[in-house]
Amino acid sequence: MAAVNEPPIEITCLAVKDKLDTGEPFLFIDCRNPDEHAQARIEGTRLVPMNEISTRIAEFEAYREQEIVIHCHHGGRSARVADWLREQGFAKARTMVGGIDRWAEEIDRSVPRY
Repeated sequence: MAAVNEPPIEITCLAVKDKLDTGEPFLFIDCRNPDEHAQARIEGTRLVPMNEISTRIAEFEAYREQEIVIHCHHGGRSARVADWLREQGFAKARTMVGGIDRWAEEIDRSVPRY
């Protein structure tokens, strides 16, 4: 069961877009591989490939009490990263449902789908 101040682990693309539009502070991580990031990206994300998360966790320390949203291609990798970050004490780590593919469908059609 989630703690009282712990948000659900899943967040929709629309909710992420609202956060970006309103300037709400959060860390937006793209956990895909560099070649995927080169094909398509969401403005404002920080590329931290899934296989580098554990060695780069110090980069997230300033966001320990804040929201961290992770995305990948469809949502599988980002869900695993969000789970792992929560296990490390980042209670507000979340996965963007549907990943960049859904973002390209629902939010920004200029983002290439692959």
